[in-house]
Amino acid sequence: MADAGTSMGGKGTVAADELRLLIERAERLEEEKKAIADDIKDVMAEAKARGYDTKAIRTIMRIRKKKKEEFQEEEAILETYMAALGMI
Repeated sequence: MADAGTSMGGKGTVAADELRLLIERAERLEEEKKAIADDIKDVMAEAKARGYDTKAIRTIMRIRKKKKEEFQEEEAILETYMAALGMI
């Protein structure tokens, strides 16, 4: 097992303090990500309790992230496929 300050396969040395800080920072971000996911879950539960369709809300959120042109292209392709299958 390599020592914290020794060479690692010719790729340089490992600075133990720097590595530990990077790992701890990533761990904190993972905790924040979980907290945010929990907050989103709470918002969706509130929306559902108020009678909103959470699946539709999530779809709208996904669409709003896209550029208008990208969304329009996807919609056109979807309509073409649905028409070909006799769904519309």
